[in-house]
Amino acid sequence: MGHSNANLNEFDVVIRGGQVVSAQGVERLDIGIAGERIQALAPELGGASRETIEADGLHVFAGVIDANVHFNEPGREHWEGFGTGSKSVAAGGGTLFLEMPIYAHPPTLNAESFRAKEAAAGQASYVDFALWGGLTPLNLDQMGELADCGVIGFKAYMCDSGIQDFASSDEETLREGMKRAAALNLPVAVHAESETMIERLWIAAVSEGGSTMRDYLDSRPIEAELDAIGTAVEYAGATGCRLHVVHVSSAACVALIWAARKRGVDVSCETCPHYLALNTEDAIRIGPAAKCAPPLRSAAEQQALWLEFLQEHICTVSSDHSPSPPSMKVSSNIFRDWGGISGAQHLLPMMLTLAHFDHGAPLPLLARVLSANPAQRFALPPCKGKMAPGCDADLALVKLGESHQIRGEDLFYRNRQSPYIGRSLQARVVRTLLRGRTVFKEGQIIGKPSGRLVRPV
Repeated sequence: MGHSNANLNEFDVVIRGGQVVSAQGVERLDIGIAGERIQALAPELGGASRETIEADGLHVFAGVIDANVHFNEPGREHWEGFGTGSKSVAAGGGTLFLEMPIYAHPPTLNAESFRAKEAAAGQASYVDFALWGGLTPLNLDQMGELADCGVIGFKAYMCDSGIQDFASSDEETLREGMKRAAALNLPVAVHAESETMIERLWIAAVSEGGSTMRDYLDSRPIEAELDAIGTAVEYAGATGCRLHVVHVSSAACVALIWAARKRGVDVSCETCPHYLALNTEDAIRIGPAAKCAPPLRSAAEQQALWLEFLQEHICTVSSDHSPSPPSMKVSSNIFRDWGGISGAQHLLPMMLTLAHFDHGAPLPLLARVLSANPAQRFALPPCKGKMAPGCDADLALVKLGESHQIRGEDLFYRNRQSPYIGRSLQARVVRTLLRGRTVFKEGQIIGKPSGRLVRPV
């Protein structure tokens, strides 16, 4: 991390004595902040400051960038909204989220729907935000206007999305959409499961009376992911499109993507904490709160996924926070229950616990996959995602090695449900700063919404 400007006489905020974690290393430094940005990083900063934050005993990370959340506003605020969703992000050390286009009503498929969502987020969000646009058979001709609005990229579903007004992309649509996205110099993110395969297995399961979590898990095998990823990778290579495969659940899928990267295809992937923390036995034990697509995998598959993570074959880790009202998760038939895991509030502390404490991953690796990599992969402004002079003072102060339990009453979600409730963590976010201003401190949201739209550069 660069040390500079250490002799400035006055800062708005100085954070003293923390273990500062960057993508390159960990070092005890003071952080001087002025004009919303980091101005200095040095072992001992002199000069005056309006506010001093004592960080002795804490680790300081660049704010987390959660590149995959569903906050569903406007239109489905009773599932989640930008107010409650962004509070959750801030409480988890996040300072920027990339919100998906699908579950708003209407979904983000043109300039008008983008502007409605931008207005809603601008009024309610406590952290900065970027917005994905949709890629469907119905809006190929609107991709250009979405790019002009400032979308971060385009999201396509290669299988049924579960929502009538966001159609899945057949192969012709996906290829054409990728071609247009490449011309616009924006990435395409895909939900990669084979529609043909999972529809066939779903029909077979239901016709045989299947209704349990085990039946659901069996209906969405890894092979369905591999089939869809293979198609998406082929099209990315043919069109020159930047491809990002979201919520990858297995090592085989990561290996397929990594092999394509080595062949020169511009493809990356994310995984999510739930695939690293929970397995099929947990899904059966927990029930609908642990239903997601792709589904949780076996303990053996999970361990193989960890090996890929530790080799840094996975570009980003995101929460894929996808909430719903509790009434949508109480059916006696798991196939009827809404699939989606609420996890935005614990992305950083969960990954610190799982990766650093349980698997020995170095802290800079977490800084890369949670902040630096998403900033780079999605062409965010250079002031985002890094711990360096000139960057936005988006920071998370974390206490490591202090065991605490996730409690439902501490959740900021509109609907306080999560498969992580009751789980013990070894990391606690103490404070979050957005552009130098405290937005979360010791369990409380501070101040008023001040999030801004972030556009790609």
